Amino acid sequence: MKFRRILLIVLVLVGGFWFLTAHMPESWSHWPFFHGSGAPLELTEAQAAPAYDAEEQNNIAVYKRVLPSVVNITSKSLVYNFFFEPVPQQGQGSGFILDKAGHVLTNYHVVAGANRGVKVQLSNKRSYSARVIGTDKVHDLALLQIDAPNLQPVTLADSRDLSVGQKVYAIGNPFGLSGTMTRGIISSIRTIGGAEGSPIEDAIQTDAAINPGNSGGPLLNSRGEVIGINTMIASNGAEQSSGIGFAIPINTAKAVLADLTHYGHVKRPSLGIHDYAIDPDLASQMGLPAVSGILVQTVVPGGAAERAGIHGGNQQAYVGNTPIRLGGDLIVAIDGHETTDSQDINAMMDRHQVGDTISVTFYRGHKKITLKLILGEAR
Repeated sequence: MKFRRILLIVLVLVGGFWFLTAHMPESWSHWPFFHGSGAPLELTEAQAAPAYDAEEQNNIAVYKRVLPSVVNITSKSLVYNFFFEPVPQQGQGSGFILDKAGHVLTNYHVVAGANRGVKVQLSNKRSYSARVIGTDKVHDLALLQIDAPNLQPVTLADSRDLSVGQKVYAIGNPFGLSGTMTRGIISSIRTIGGAEGSPIEDAIQTDAAINPGNSGGPLLNSRGEVIGINTMIASNGAEQSSGIGFAIPINTAKAVLADLTHYGHVKRPSLGIHDYAIDPDLASQMGLPAVSGILVQTVVPGGAAERAGIHGGNQQAYVGNTPIRLGGDLIVAIDGHETTDSQDINAMMDRHQVGDTISVTFYRGHKKITLKLILGEAR
């Protein structure tokens, strides 16, 4: 009997609650008993789409203009492990379209060793097999070609008159995230060591975020014109952006594109010498007539220097444990520009082509001589 009373009470309570919630007057809706909050939720919404400021408008315009010209590059290779078992590997980078014929510029290290083919994916997600037309290990450049319709080429700027503080953009595929744009400024213009150990003259240092996968992509000015090719980062082993990235100046690429197209490699000019840099201390010890310069060790048989009559050394000596040759000509200037080390020579070679005539100033003993020299091809 007691159980029935309890059951009846429960049924009455449940039925009463259902009746009240189903037939609650609107005037009761503000009671806290029926709501979790004492006040209704009110949102403030914009009456129209937000207006972009001038800087945002330029960012968006650059991105829309250049994105169709930036590509994602995948290189496939087959290597062998310690047990001589084949192991497939895949590399990834970026690049950009140079012309409607399908030429694509990227870094050499993006496609190096790709013995199982290279794929290029456009911004519309369509992929094409690419042919490697030419490579330049010294400047870390590679020229590819694809057969694809309706390509949109980039516009190349002049990288001679860049300024620190100038706004720049990088577009590429960092960590495989295609179509990523970052922004920064030019932090410095400096010479750095490239991937193959050769110096990159007038490299563009930027704080625009550059990460693995950005290699080979374009560095752009505020008009969306290419001023450089993103190539490396200073990361202290972290393999991610540290705010210090570097790009090869686009003028360096312009200087070698013709060779890559016609020969498949760069016909790099050379003096045809083996040299040793002389500093003021060494110059004083050796009794040389100049405080610095390039001491010619040997001349390459048949090379430009030998043809011009430049002499190598004929006396064996040592600087510490390093053997050198004394008695050769001491080169102090090329085309009137002071020459103190191999980087100075490399910089001059980057400004010339095989067959160009340059002037070389040197000391033979204490006699200063200037002669003309026709540059040969580096072997």
